[in-house]
Amino acid sequence: MFGTVLIAVVVVAIVIACLSYIGSGSIYRDLGRTGMSLDEPDMRPGTAAGSPAAEAEAREEIRQMLEAKSTRREARGETPLDIDAEMDSLAAPAPVADAGLGDEVRQLVIARNARRVRRGEQPLDVEHEVERQLRELG
Repeated sequence: MFGTVLIAVVVVAIVIACLSYIGSGSIYRDLGRTGMSLDEPDMRPGTAAGSPAAEAEAREEIRQMLEAKSTRREARGETPLDIDAEMDSLAAPAPVADAGLGDEVRQLVIARNARRVRRGEQPLDVEHEVERQLRELG
């Protein structure tokens, strides 16, 4: 008796599971696919990094953030930011903190070039490499 009831319950559960799967249609296939999904094939690509359009977009976003910061300062009763001056200071190259640092980096680049030449590799442009390393350190 128990075995018959168990088999009947299992068969009914299998039939219900099959009907549920057939009735679900595309619910499980489309699960997680929304307008915010990154794997959608029909999404248009953004601007290429480093392109003039991307740089203009970045400058506009920075300006918007500075304007919002200035607005928050005004709401607190503080003096507003000079947005153009802040934009100029952000765009300016970072000053070298130590005058001797440039010389030290230049010596390291020259030593690295000597090792590269011994290995048979092309030497790096010293000035360009010094500027790149100072930017990374800055």
